[in-house]
This record gives sequence, structure tokens and C-alpha cells, in this order.
Amino acid sequence: MKKIAIFPGSFDPFTKGHEDIVIRGLKLFDEIIIAIGHNSKKSNRYFEVEKMAELIDGTFEEFDNIKVIIYNELTAEWAKKHGAKYLLRGLRNTTDFEYENSISQVNKHLNKDLESVFLITSPELAAINSTIIREVHRYGGDVSDFLPYEI
Repeated sequence: MKKIAIFPGSFDPFTKGHEDIVIRGLKLFDEIIIAIGHNSKKSNRYFEVEKMAELIDGTFEEFDNIKVIIYNELTAEWAKKHGAKYLLRGLRNTTDFEYENSISQVNKHLNKDLESVFLITSPELAAINSTIIREVHRYGGDVSDFLPYEI
């Protein structure tokens, strides 16, 4: 049976840190689905979701086992419907762990077959944060060192 992992997030934008988690995740999973979801805490996206999906898809065009989808439902339910048994997440620090641990517990309650797998961010990428990148970009700063694609 194929090991399918979903890597969910708002990815506004998708960073080199995210890319690193996906590439490293391929050592554990047969297929990774990068799932761009709606986060109700984030009312407005900075980067258009369809454009971000296109950029992420282009980043991994050489990989047949990485897919990009856009969804708008509970991650645990989406995973159940599509046969994903694993939830892949990256952790930069203890704050990320606290947040991700809570989400993991709720997802496990909603979908008993869904296991969360956490990868620690590579040290050289740990400072990359989508919120900061949006601010730098908004005010005309160069963000090319932080993204795996051109914007």
C-alpha cells in the first residue's frame, strides 16, 4: 500500500523551508500532496491561491510523486476521502510544536487513521517565515533568497 502524506498549509507564500520539508518527506512517503487550504484565521491572502498552486506545482514539476491541490474543508476529512494516512508538518521552534500538537490531537480525534509526522526544519531555513516574507515583499524588498520560485 502506498504511503500518502498530505502537507497542508495556507502557503502564503510557499517558502524554501516548505520545499525542504517536502523533499525530505519523500524519504518517508511514496507520495506527498501539498494541500493549500483556507485558514479561517487569515481573512485575506496576499498571494492569489491559484497562482501559488501554479508556482508550487512548477517548483516540483520533475517529481511525479508530488501533487498540489487547493481545498476548503477539514484536513482530516479531506485526507480520509483521498486515502492519505499521514499528515506532514514542519517545526521551526517550540512555538510551532505547541500549535501543531494541538492541531494533531484534533485531527486524530476526527480521523483515527491519520498520523501526524513532524520534521524539524533545517537550521539554515528555520528563520524563514511567510508572514515576514509578505511584509518584505509588500514594501518592495527582495525575497528571492527565501522562495524556490520567482515572483
